[in-house]
Amino acid sequence: MNERTRREFLIATMAAAGGALGLAGTAGGGWLSNQGLELEKRRLGKTDMRVSVLGFGGAEIGFNRTEQERVDRLLNSAIDQGLDAIDTAECYADSEVAIANAVAHRRDEYYLFTKVGHWPRGGGGEGWSTTSVMETIERSLKRLKTEYVDLVHLHSCGIDVLERGDVIDALEKAREQGKTRYIGYSGDSLAAKFAVETDRFDTLMTSISFCDQEAIDLTLPLCRERGMGVIVKGGIANAVWRYDSKPENGYHVEYWNRMSTLGYEFTSAENRGKTGPEGPAGIALRFVLGLPGVHTTVVGTTNPARFAQNAALIEAGPLSAERVEGIRRRWKEVAPESWVGQV
Repeated sequence: MNERTRREFLIATMAAAGGALGLAGTAGGGWLSNQGLELEKRRLGKTDMRVSVLGFGGAEIGFNRTEQERVDRLLNSAIDQGLDAIDTAECYADSEVAIANAVAHRRDEYYLFTKVGHWPRGGGGEGWSTTSVMETIERSLKRLKTEYVDLVHLHSCGIDVLERGDVIDALEKAREQGKTRYIGYSGDSLAAKFAVETDRFDTLMTSISFCDQEAIDLTLPLCRERGMGVIVKGGIANAVWRYDSKPENGYHVEYWNRMSTLGYEFTSAENRGKTGPEGPAGIALRFVLGLPGVHTTVVGTTNPARFAQNAALIEAGPLSAERVEGIRRRWKEVAPESWVGQV
């Protein structure tokens, strides 16, 4: 899928999702506050950032055009409860603007990540150039109402772009100029592996979940060897356990197919409604955060109560070694090579 098609697909399908990708627990289901909870923090690779293991992903509030008042409540309450890592991208509609309007006045209380690669030329080949990357970073800084971000990721460009190298040069220039403190690559599969092996990035943002395990063997070991920070996206596999039958929304179909084939007991019909740490959301988050080399996972939502709910789920700690082995063993038994990392 080329970058223009990828972006159009995300915009259309995420909007249809209605913010459900951040569903981890049930509103009003008893996981409404993490008062007194201490979110674990991990050093993000070789950077100086110690980030909360649960971060916020800004795609949903952008693509769903979430009301500013709701974003204000969501982000300010989450920061009050321990959130210190906010991730967004220049192509997430007005996500950057909404985040800035909500919490720019608290800029010293959180780390701010964004991504480049689509604006201003629409995400095709022209979008991947030194000029485009530098212009995009300048635009993001204005939209985010900040003089610098803590991290800029290249947004899922292909190996051909990485081999050319000019966009990496542009990120390094932005870092030298103080517009970003660190640089990274956001993507999956062989392109992510190539990016790690360049030894030019500080971090990797990649898809890992019980439905998406390619990176556990392909890139996580390489990141550990190099001391790279790892940020997980898609850690709850789009909460596909919510669907009793194949969803019409295309954004969820691939993970639903995988979940059905894998047949994990925690996603079975009798367990899908569980909202505690032994339910599907709790298992998903605890599985990802227990993997060696993972530092944080970003979860998107439009629900102001969701951050506290998710924080309560992970308070139970990592899964047992036996349970992790069971999840991994089943993947290795049934996953074909075509089950690569998903956007």
